[in-house]
Amino acid sequence: MHLARLSYQAGHWSGPFPAVPGRATLVLVFGAPGFMDDPSALEDLKAAYPEGLILGCSTSGEIHGARVEDGSLSVAVAGFERTPLKLAGAEVHGAESSREAGAALARLLDAPDLRGVLVLSDGLGVNGSELVRGFNDLFQGRVAVTGGLAGDGDRFTRTWVLHEGLPASGRVEAVGFYGDAVRLTHGSKGGWDTFGPERRITRAAGNVLFELDGKPALELYKSYLGDRASGLPATALLFPLALREKAGEDRRLVRTVLAVDETDQSMTFAGDVPEGSLVQFMRANFERLIGGAEAAAAGLGVVAGAPALAVAISCVGRRLVLGERAEEEVEATLQALPPGTEQVGFYSYGEISPYANGTCDLHNQTMTLTLIQED
Repeated sequence: MHLARLSYQAGHWSGPFPAVPGRATLVLVFGAPGFMDDPSALEDLKAAYPEGLILGCSTSGEIHGARVEDGSLSVAVAGFERTPLKLAGAEVHGAESSREAGAALARLLDAPDLRGVLVLSDGLGVNGSELVRGFNDLFQGRVAVTGGLAGDGDRFTRTWVLHEGLPASGRVEAVGFYGDAVRLTHGSKGGWDTFGPERRITRAAGNVLFELDGKPALELYKSYLGDRASGLPATALLFPLALREKAGEDRRLVRTVLAVDETDQSMTFAGDVPEGSLVQFMRANFERLIGGAEAAAAGLGVVAGAPALAVAISCVGRRLVLGERAEEEVEATLQALPPGTEQVGFYSYGEISPYANGTCDLHNQTMTLTLIQED
């Protein structure tokens, strides 16, 4: 595998488009939401790699090496010698079509030699839990599926995914990696602290939460936010929920808010919040957030001496909490990986990765890493 990394900022590319040898070329692009209004730089990229498979989405901050940028494009170009690739896409228009979108992509990409899938989705018009359920229905954990939901800063207004190289809303796009030469490993860690009593979800529908312990969910959330309640839904990112199915279960998923409805006092999350489940509020621990990012990288299996591409997808909530220290978590991931690893990625509205191994899950408020190598 041959790798190159470049960026676009303030109207200029960081250098000429590199020629990357290989039988199959993957171009990963993570960019500011505003490129939907002016896609000229994306058109440049499409023209530079007419035979390449271009996969990308909008962000809540672009990760480029050890830096976190805004208003830019972070690009990685990977040339594979012995790994066939296939790009597939599907439309998704809300929770009701999310599962079928995931299932449709799984069917399009499935093959006996499929080794992994990297998926990027619209970040607003989708139920991420249902999306990954569509993949799991077919793959049943035999194929590693990782990726994330597109971001729009802390605005939650509009996100895009690249379709045929240009920005489009309401889509999910994915690339499949095939054959025995490719190696995809993944890691996902949080670093938040739980606090307060554990509460039961007493009324919910899919990814919409109405009541906790019989009380309106939004009203309860506001009591924790205090003066920050006026900044909803963005300020809810500071207090995500840890969710587990029942008492005594160690496995917890994190859920974060996408939207609020003052009329019915409900909150819409990036993934499912099933009735009967238990949730507990979480808050940031700066050192643990950064340590979680490092742990996500440290747990990856690495082929010594082989070029490595790390795709880092972290949650917008982590960035809001870390503030100026956000770069510390992307520096931590790079430091835990072999020298020479190329890293690109973005801050997202949801992270897709297996919890440990097997079927994929929709996470929030985690640092998720996918490491791609070719033997």
